[in-house]
Amino acid sequence: MSIVGLIGGASPLVQGVMLLLLMASIVSWMIIVHKRGQMKRARAEIEAFEEKFWSGVNLSDFYHALTRDERPRIGMASLFEAGFREFARLRRQDVNHDPAMLLEGAQRGMKVALTREMDRLEDHLPVLATIGSISPYVGLFGTVWGIMSSFMGLANAGNTTLQAVAPGIAEALVATAMGLFAAIPAVVAYNRYTNDVDRLFNRLDGFQDEFLSLLHRQGASRPAA
Repeated sequence: MSIVGLIGGASPLVQGVMLLLLMASIVSWMIIVHKRGQMKRARAEIEAFEEKFWSGVNLSDFYHALTRDERPRIGMASLFEAGFREFARLRRQDVNHDPAMLLEGAQRGMKVALTREMDRLEDHLPVLATIGSISPYVGLFGTVWGIMSSFMGLANAGNTTLQAVAPGIAEALVATAMGLFAAIPAVVAYNRYTNDVDRLFNRLDGFQDEFLSLLHRQGASRPAA
């Protein structure tokens, strides 16, 4: 009646369900570990960027220093690069330096960068949601099938004692336990990381508004240097 013995004695279909749930649990934990590191790096990047950006640096100098780094920009750095690049390009083309057009172009560039950044942060979260939502039902299917097979075997044998039916029911219930084992961490992680993504989005969106206001005050009202 050990767990290993119950799994080994289960029917092939129930064993297949258990294997599927085990694979789902492994995938879930791989995503959990990956997202934990990703969220930690994203918060660290935002804090480091804000510290440099709000230290009073010249926007043009800061942009050129940022673009000299060959590493791909993420987070606020990607928003700043996209917005300032479009802002500078429009200022070079528009001799009148229309502030509304310049800010609209910068906002458009930052919006695209923000969408791309959110897609990156939300990557793999739907997989966690799927595992968390369907794993209990997959385990329940294995349990129902195992109990049904156990009672059918009991009817054919004509033995109605609890000792005859208990091993089959125990084997089936292992599938339910494995379904919960796969689902609970996935649901907890999904809720946690969804909340983290929402917080990061608020910070990125707030930076976008502040940066546009800064461009309006310092750049849109005078010609390009």
